[in-house]
Amino acid sequence: MSANFGVIVFPGSNCDHDAYHALAHVMNANTKFLWHKDTDLSDIDFLLVPGGFSYGDYLRSGAIARFSPIMQSVVDFVEQGRPVLGICNGFQILLEAGLLPGAMLHNEELRFVCKQTHLRCETSDTLFTRNIEEGEVLQVPVAHGEGNYFTDEDQLKALQDNDQVVFRYSDADGNVTEEANFNGSVDNIAGICNKNRNVLGMMPHPERAVEKLIGSDDGKKIFESVLNELAVA
Repeated sequence: MSANFGVIVFPGSNCDHDAYHALAHVMNANTKFLWHKDTDLSDIDFLLVPGGFSYGDYLRSGAIARFSPIMQSVVDFVEQGRPVLGICNGFQILLEAGLLPGAMLHNEELRFVCKQTHLRCETSDTLFTRNIEEGEVLQVPVAHGEGNYFTDEDQLKALQDNDQVVFRYSDADGNVTEEANFNGSVDNIAGICNKNRNVLGMMPHPERAVEKLIGSDDGKKIFESVLNELAVA
């Protein structure tokens, strides 16, 4: 039996259809939209929290969406060990919900940035990165104004010690440099997972990098990893 994917839609989401296209049309996965007022996730095997501007990013990014009815079900879903991927605003929502540690600040230069970036995979030890070699570089676009990941020194050390840093901003050759860290994120962090390794939050958009026609299909490796893991689960 094939896995069922759910893409959550909040008021203001604008990457939900990108995510649906990547999963349903490119990866041929059974995929459906989940409205933010839905609470029954019993038939879902994998949740994707997409990017956009949920609730207009009022207060701060993800702060209101965190209180949508579906989010308690998402917390329960995570506690059951089931996988969740939060992309861009989805990452911000997972942070606000306490499902990942840390917070997002405005980009260092206070500008919205939309461009292709390079990410170095820091660990293959997640269900999201089994198909990606440690140190491999992916080309994936970003589009955010509040992607400056921050956490304190103790939590940063814990992330490093627990191998929870999944992606770092790098140059095309995999060098983690200050120049590559366009938004000012601590330790060049572009994506992290939780301690149980079933939740991944990342600011870059792999769902926008699944077809070479639009610049890169490197994002497919993340979705392929997930599909392979779910197939053998």
